Amino acid sequence: MAEVRRLPVPREGDWDWQMRAACRGKDTATFYHPENERGPSRVKREIRAKAVCAQCPVVENCLRWALAAREPYGVWGGLSVEEREALIARKPA
Repeated sequence: MAEVRRLPVPREGDWDWQMRAACRGKDTATFYHPENERGPSRVKREIRAKAVCAQCPVVENCLRWALAAREPYGVWGGLSVEEREALIARKPA
């Protein structure tokens, strides 16, 4: 289960960017892996998700949110969980 205590406090307007997201209305299975998905299946799904993100007008907002919230699942802002974790690990505390 996600640790919600560390989530940024929502403010009015914080989520407005989601109304313009390219993923809005798309099947969430494209962005979140099913249990035990590995190997080529996972790579193909993430490529499809990242292709949506590549066309998204709010990809920077999405990534910023995912990094701030330490989103533990799915493709957000064009990056996988592992890619976001690597970014967080490289940033100075």
